[in-house]
Amino acid sequence: MKRQKRDRLERAQARGYQAGLNGRSTEDCPYNGTDARTNWLGGWRDAREEMQQGLYK
Repeated sequence: MKRQKRDRLERAQARGYQAGLNGRSTEDCPYNGTDARTNWLGGWRDAREEMQQGLYK
């Protein structure tokens, strides 16, 4: 069970990261009030920070 939850959360973060790289808004998060939403937003923030630092164009 824990492995499935961890994988789900990792997948949410990866999808949030991709959304951040693609310039999508935080309003586009498909998760509502869950740990997955927190991970999605964390991935989104990571991507936006990296873009501001000039790592991606």
